[in-house]
Amino acid sequence: MLASTFSVDDGIVSASPAAGNLAIPAADGPYQALTRLARAHFGVATALVTVSGAHGQRLQALDGLSPDVLPPNLSGTPLHAVTTTAKVIVVPDTSDDERFGGGRRGSAARWPRFYATCGLTGADGRHLGALYLLDESPRNLDDAQQNFLRELAGLIAHELEREQALTTLRHRVGALEASGELMTLALAGSETGTWDRDVVTGKIDYSPAWKSMLGYAEHEISNRIEDAYLRVHPDDLAYVQATMQSHFENKTDSYAVEHRIRCKDGSYKWICSRGKVVGRGSDGHALRMVGTSTDITALRETAAQLQQSIEMVTNLTNEVPGMVFQYRLMPDGLAFFPYASEGIRDIYELTPQQAATSAQTIDALIDARDRVAYRESLKESAASLLPWHLEYRVQLPEQGLRWRQGDAQPRRLDDGSTLWHGFITDVTDRKHIEAELQELATIDYLTQLPNRRHFMIQSEAELARVRRAGSGVAAVLMFDLDHFKALNDRWGHAVGDRALSHFAALLRAEVRSGDIVGRIGGEEFAMVLPNTGADAAITRAARVQQRTSRTPMLHGDELIALTVSIGIDIMHTTDVGVDQSLSRGDRALYRAKERGRNRIEVYGDEAC
Repeated sequence: MLASTFSVDDGIVSASPAAGNLAIPAADGPYQALTRLARAHFGVATALVTVSGAHGQRLQALDGLSPDVLPPNLSGTPLHAVTTTAKVIVVPDTSDDERFGGGRRGSAARWPRFYATCGLTGADGRHLGALYLLDESPRNLDDAQQNFLRELAGLIAHELEREQALTTLRHRVGALEASGELMTLALAGSETGTWDRDVVTGKIDYSPAWKSMLGYAEHEISNRIEDAYLRVHPDDLAYVQATMQSHFENKTDSYAVEHRIRCKDGSYKWICSRGKVVGRGSDGHALRMVGTSTDITALRETAAQLQQSIEMVTNLTNEVPGMVFQYRLMPDGLAFFPYASEGIRDIYELTPQQAATSAQTIDALIDARDRVAYRESLKESAASLLPWHLEYRVQLPEQGLRWRQGDAQPRRLDDGSTLWHGFITDVTDRKHIEAELQELATIDYLTQLPNRRHFMIQSEAELARVRRAGSGVAAVLMFDLDHFKALNDRWGHAVGDRALSHFAALLRAEVRSGDIVGRIGGEEFAMVLPNTGADAAITRAARVQQRTSRTPMLHGDELIALTVSIGIDIMHTTDVGVDQSLSRGDRALYRAKERGRNRIEVYGDEAC
């Protein structure tokens, strides 16, 4: 059947041929599921969803009979024969509506007799699309049906916004990956090769630049770790293996060594290898490690001629994104930057000269939240001569709050001072994306409380603390809104969702620093109170009950009273997992509901 699109001329909806047949979406995904639910619930011939774009409506999901034409979006232009309630528009019989041509249906496409739509509106008020119901027989929708149609449209709009947000994040991640590819090209031209090691299997993959650095062609070198160790100079092998094992055991933040390695022709080169474990198992064991190897033979051979090479090194480092530096700490505590590349102007908004005499100019820019960690990390690196690595925030006059990552290798000089060679890069974009992804993964969208998974992770950590303390104590509180199903049945799911958000806000008002709170599922919430016994837990539970009963939810002109039942348990050092305490608290909760609701019950007071 030839597809058509709707147009409106002089107030009359008409159909015009489209470029081809309507493209029917795949019968899966959240949009299709909600569309199928709409058709089944209302018993219509067709339910469909469209998404608005620059060129009009696009079919997103369809269930039932495919219409002759894409329905018109009348959400913003109510007609005199159309019943409107908020965003819902209902046309009981299109043959009686002049906007659909009245009785002149013979020359146009075959219109559905019944038409209903609800616009999809974003949280910021943007029009995203529409949900449609179509049928061959005239009918109408009562208020309850219109409310349900509105709720379905809200769910679809929420899914559209979530999908758009994820798409935006993926684009940003893609941009960062592209930036990483550019860095790989830069490394290939700077005598640096990359490697990727599977710690479990022992397989290690080398970049072409790494193989070329040792004189090998692409196919002339194996990827076995045993063969890799055979190329390390015998005098350096124990040091290399011990340093790598220390990083595997999470004793160091990164792996960094300088050692000799045998080339294809039998000669040895000095290389600097840096790496980091990027994947660990649930038991903490290293799974995957990536890193770089740089040929430093020339640097070793020309150490005595370093002064003559300063200009060349300066020109090279100034082209590297970020700041290349030397940092020197004297025995008397005086610290300064003997060398800083021009990148310091972007990294710290300073000149190399401003950091040459004192490190205080940079120390003053470190965000107060990270200043202690920044100072201590340098002290620890100086004491152990292990590589320095730190991610920290800075407050800059022009750029404001930014994230920086520092990496450097320390060396003890003859006068007792410590000299670091390293670089600092801007990691602000990466930290923002990590934070956004973390929030999406850990926060319940409706209540903005930690979701069940994140709550369980935090609670397991608290249980581990209780076990370590031996005599430690922590209380577990389980909450369930009373008569929630009746509230949903009477007021609708949208009001039910508001009730959950309302109660979540009341819980947050009772949370102390260190407390753990989250939405477990449905109308159930949970709270873990560290260093809290049964009596104090009862007092806290009573405060939550009082706050809930004294703070009804406003719906229109009506106040909806809420009550909550609470079950309490105390974590045991013998608990295998936090699920045991949650289960005991849940049994106490259901005893409270059985005894009349709006009660507090403690597990163990009586058999639960």
